[in-house]
Amino acid sequence: MKHVVSVSLGSSLRNRSVQMSFAGAPFRVDRLGTDGDVHRAEELIAEHDGKADAIGLGGVDRYLVAGGRRYELRDAARMARAATQTPVVDGGGIKRVLEPLLLRRLVEEGMLEVAGKRVLVMCAVDRPGMAETFPALGAQVVYGDLLYAVGVPIPLRTLKQVAVVAAMFLPLLCRLPMSLLYPTGKQQESGHTKYAKYFEWADITAGDFQFIRRYMPEQMEGKVVVTNTTRTGDVDEMRKRGVARLITLTPSIGGESFGANVMEGVFVALAGKPPDDLTEDDYLRLAEQINWKPGVTDLAA
Repeated sequence: MKHVVSVSLGSSLRNRSVQMSFAGAPFRVDRLGTDGDVHRAEELIAEHDGKADAIGLGGVDRYLVAGGRRYELRDAARMARAATQTPVVDGGGIKRVLEPLLLRRLVEEGMLEVAGKRVLVMCAVDRPGMAETFPALGAQVVYGDLLYAVGVPIPLRTLKQVAVVAAMFLPLLCRLPMSLLYPTGKQQESGHTKYAKYFEWADITAGDFQFIRRYMPEQMEGKVVVTNTTRTGDVDEMRKRGVARLITLTPSIGGESFGANVMEGVFVALAGKPPDDLTEDDYLRLAEQINWKPGVTDLAA
């Protein structure tokens, strides 16, 4: 049995373990939260090094991407270096290769209308593929990188603006503790409305669900949410707030969607080669093999 472990800076209350098959191969997938404790995450990664087939970094990106440049986060690099044998992934390949493809497919199949819609992408440097695809499909986009990751009340409206801001600030911000940039630990179990007018403006809110969950307003009547890593309680909460449709870009595992880092770990385990050696063709082939399908749930029904 292949074994994928996701070591997350997120809440330990969301821990789980499931067994299922991918492309005919049996898998065990474990999610281990550390409540924002980077040192504990390093310990868990070292503990599973050489034993698991792949280790995912949850609640953190190793690299943020803008303007064709990659910016490495200090805390994520520390975590990744704790493994010397088992491949460590952060889901970047899934976000870069598959998310744009899935968005286009959803539009082609009539499950998502984008042209002429207003879209709030919570953090473009976290979701570069998504950030590029929405405007290419004809949407009017606001990127919330400064709004929600930094707390500066300035919406970004073009990818050029994102690239300029990233070049100015990411070399410094990437050296800060992850807890200052992204909801970790108990922050994931609480929320407060922030810059609600952009949620209200948008027809579609897209990006990492922890960002969305932490800052979305009480009223999301008629909105569409495009995300992943949702649990049953998250779906119930969105239904209460009036979200009309939930689209999860990662497949369902045990009835709930896991993060991009988990699915990239599955791909690495199936391919049997390092993540840096996976090509776009590999991602597409593996997605076809496991019959990858996004989840579409009409919550207003």
